Amino acid sequence: MHINRKIERFLRLHAMAATTFGRHVARDPRLVLDMRNGRSLRPKMVAQAEAFMAAYARHPAEIDARHAA
Repeated sequence: MHINRKIERFLRLHAMAATTFGRHVARDPRLVLDMRNGRSLRPKMVAQAEAFMAAYARHPAEIDARHAA
């Protein structure tokens, strides 16, 4: 599955805003919005996004608390 589809699925599943995801993954609130407009991610950013999604799926409250501070 392409990373864009994985991210969109993740956002729907966890009811997370695109800007929130971008901030968590890359400190870039426009990350997902730019992807929707054709931006391609480099392999390193794909790995960061996948790692974030995997960690969030295991421990969402812990990650939310860590990023809220």
